[in-house]
Amino acid sequence: MRHLRIFITVADELHFSRAADQLGMAQPPLSQAVRRLEKDLGAELFDRSHRQIRLTAAGMVLLDEARELLAREDRLRTLARRAGDGGLGTLRAGVPPDTTAAMLSTLLAACAEHSPGLSVDLQEVTTEEQLRLLASGGLDVGLVHQPVDATELRLGPEVSVELGVVLPRSSPLARLPEVALGELSGHDLVLFPRAHAPGWYDRILDICRAEGLVPGRLRHASNSEFLLALVTAGHGIAFDQGPVARKEPRVAWRPLAGRPLTQRITGAWSADRSAHPAAPHFAELAADVLARDRTAALRRDDSPRPQGGAPRPWSVVYD
Repeated sequence: MRHLRIFITVADELHFSRAADQLGMAQPPLSQAVRRLEKDLGAELFDRSHRQIRLTAAGMVLLDEARELLAREDRLRTLARRAGDGGLGTLRAGVPPDTTAAMLSTLLAACAEHSPGLSVDLQEVTTEEQLRLLASGGLDVGLVHQPVDATELRLGPEVSVELGVVLPRSSPLARLPEVALGELSGHDLVLFPRAHAPGWYDRILDICRAEGLVPGRLRHASNSEFLLALVTAGHGIAFDQGPVARKEPRVAWRPLAGRPLTQRITGAWSADRSAHPAAPHFAELAADVLARDRTAALRRDDSPRPQGGAPRPWSVVYD
């Protein structure tokens, strides 16, 4: 490729001395490089019998081909750099099952804007399964619920989300502006299965015990619809960020006094040198989207209530 670049410069200048100056090299090595190229190709590229050198027929054919070949080499180098920076290819990313559709849509849009040439393969995977897939190479990056064992992982920015309680709207506690964990003692508690995120599951129960909440019974729900159905039917209370519960008029979401339950979410990827280069960028984008989503939710919570404290329409129906 170096000899082809020298050949093109000489062909453009049709003068060995000017070509050498253009390339910042001495003329003898330049002439030797052209001779070596001619020997390798088995054809003379320049007619040196005249006062000014000219391209031979072989030289004219090679000139067009050489320009195209060097252009393709430049493109190859550009693609390799983009791929090395994580801007091309496919990124396999895991997200928790409780991730909202709005958050996923915003995250994909942010990824497309940041790296248009990168395809993001989103997979709905629990924290425990994400850790297994990250270790085996089945995932490039994931969004996990802390705490997790990060010995073999790199972690991105962490986003904290305060959880409230989801109650049947007919519950007397639903009339309070906020609820203390201890006031929920004796109620059945609906949680995600421990296998989804063991560290976070155990952390929730430890905090509940410390705050005086002793559940009557532990129930488990893998998806938000089943969780809301159990609460609606009076089979327990649950903890949630708020947006999902607010879509069901038969339940009420209330903040917890003192904000004792804080869910921590972070991007994670393998600590190996072979990790996908786009993984840290995805973790940063996801943290930004989660933070903005949480800020928007807080603003909705702080929105002015109807004058006179009038109940919402569904409060009238279900109370």
